[in-house]
Amino acid sequence: MAIPKVPADPTALLLAWNRGEPDALDALLPLVYEELRRLAGRYMKQEREGHSLQATALVNEAYLRLIEVKQVRWQNRAHFFAIAARLMRRILVDAARSRMSHKRGGGAPALSLDEALIIPSEPSHDFVALDDALRALAAVDPRKSQVVEMRFFGGLTLEETAEALSVSRDTVMRDWKMAKLWLLRELRGGPPQ
Repeated sequence: MAIPKVPADPTALLLAWNRGEPDALDALLPLVYEELRRLAGRYMKQEREGHSLQATALVNEAYLRLIEVKQVRWQNRAHFFAIAARLMRRILVDAARSRMSHKRGGGAPALSLDEALIIPSEPSHDFVALDDALRALAAVDPRKSQVVEMRFFGGLTLEETAEALSVSRDTVMRDWKMAKLWLLRELRGGPPQ
C-alpha cells in the first residue's frame, strides 16, 4: 500500500492535523523542530546557570503539550508558533514558581551578605515578574499581551504577529510599543522615565 504524500508546508500540515490526519503531526515536527529549539535556546539564555531544564527538554515538553491540544483550530505557521511560545512560557514560569516555592532558599548554598550583594537576582524571578505583568496587561488589553507573547516569547515578526491576530502590521507595531511601555512601568513599579 502506498503511503500518501504529505505536504512539506507547515500551514498545510497544520490544517491536515486539524482534519485529523495522523501523518500530518509526524511530518510537521521535523519542519518546526529547529525553530522551536531556537526559541527554547533563547529562553534558556535568560535562565540561571545550572538550570535543570535544558532547551531540548523544553522543546520536548512543549511538543508533548502541543499534541495534547485538541480544541485549537490551527490557522497557520504563525499561530502554531504563538501557541508554542505560550506553552514554553508556561513551562518556564511553572518551573520558576516551583523553585521559588521552596522554603527559604530550597537547599541553595548559604552565601555571605557580601556575596549576596554582588550576585544579581536569578533570571527565573524575572520570568515570574514578567508573567505577572503580562497577566495584568491581559486583564486590561488582551491583544497587547498577545502581541508581547508572540513577539518576545515566540520570536514572530510584526507581519507574522499581524497574521496570527488578524490585524494590520501597523496595529501590531502600535500595540508592541504601548505594551513595552506599559510593562516597563509595571515592572519598575512606577511610570517610565
